[in-house]
Amino acid sequence: MEQTHFGFETVPAADKAERVRAVFDSVAPNYDLMNDLMSVGLHRLWKRFALGRTGLRPGDRALDVAGGTGDLSAGMARQVGPSGLVCHTDINGEMLEIGRRRLVDAGLFGNVSTLQANAERLPFDDHSFHCVMIGFGLRNCTDKPAALREMARVLKPGGRLLVLEFSKPVVQLIEPLYELYSFRILPWLGELVAHDAASYRYLAESIRVHPDQETLRGLMETAGLEDVQYHNLSGGIVALHIGYRY
Repeated sequence: MEQTHFGFETVPAADKAERVRAVFDSVAPNYDLMNDLMSVGLHRLWKRFALGRTGLRPGDRALDVAGGTGDLSAGMARQVGPSGLVCHTDINGEMLEIGRRRLVDAGLFGNVSTLQANAERLPFDDHSFHCVMIGFGLRNCTDKPAALREMARVLKPGGRLLVLEFSKPVVQLIEPLYELYSFRILPWLGELVAHDAASYRYLAESIRVHPDQETLRGLMETAGLEDVQYHNLSGGIVALHIGYRY
């Protein structure tokens, strides 16, 4: 039986998606508040940096994979304008519904389509999008290479894939503090605010077993993307990888 990581735990690959779904069902109501608390608001700057590198123009088509509560979808919807289209997708129905409501409340519904979809089996034709973005979602995929291949497949020639994800700190001074924060403070915050320390412990563990910057670049190249580069943000705590489909 094929095995995979669920945080530090090894589980049957067939079980991971359901276990991840349960985590995000639990954290969905407090997800945005916890993002602000966990990152001290830095997640907004990381997302703004990524949005500044989409290359999107009015009338373009964009895909937000694992789009959750819709921050990146909202940013891309403003970039493509009324004549463009953003597909806001997530495998988790609870997160997706919160995102859909937020997008509607922001007046972003005429050019945004919300759809429940698995990153490893995207329900779109080849060459459908000018830009594909996945923000803080790749590490939760059971089969990361399959998800990357699917995202590359649906890109138009000349289109780009942006992967915004937690990564490996490149500043040595940060690492011990980051470990302390991740495994002590983060679960404590999860218990205090969301009454769920276990889910936030999983999220911290999932970051540790996610590929580092160079490994992820290699996975993207193997998936068929070219000119793959990455930007370390906040000392490598987060990295933005960008690859192109030619």
